[in-house]
Amino acid sequence: MIAVIGPGTDADADVLAVAEQVGRLLAGAGHQVVTGGLGGVMAAAAHGARAVGGTVVALLPGDDPAVAHDDSDVVVATGLGQGRNVLLVRSAAAVIAVGGSWGTLSEVALARRLGKPVVWLHGWAVDGPDDPVPTAATAEEAVALVLAG
Repeated sequence: MIAVIGPGTDADADVLAVAEQVGRLLAGAGHQVVTGGLGGVMAAAAHGARAVGGTVVALLPGDDPAVAHDDSDVVVATGLGQGRNVLLVRSAAAVIAVGGSWGTLSEVALARRLGKPVVWLHGWAVDGPDDPVPTAATAEEAVALVLAG
């Protein structure tokens, strides 16, 4: 399972299109896609994955499974709020962040602390002195980088 993370709101059309392409590429390569289950980047990646027959897992922050995006195959209403970010990155073999938000940054940080491969696409630059987060310019590059580990 590969996590696709990003803003649930405030993502422009270009970011959403890239997130959808990431979902398509991951599912097309045989990977399940896990998201935070809500709108924006999460819904776009899920839509892309489902469009090519992929499986999408949605880990929701709240208690209501009905709020999950329509392209979810498996919905888990965690009731953990932002704490669900830990479940999201722990459940994934790798993480692709598309776009930027504070919630996305928290997930990137958690994934890095857990030693998960992370690539950021159209997001924030995180240039730690010993551990910068790799960035990609295209969906294809992001998928290739994260799968290379």
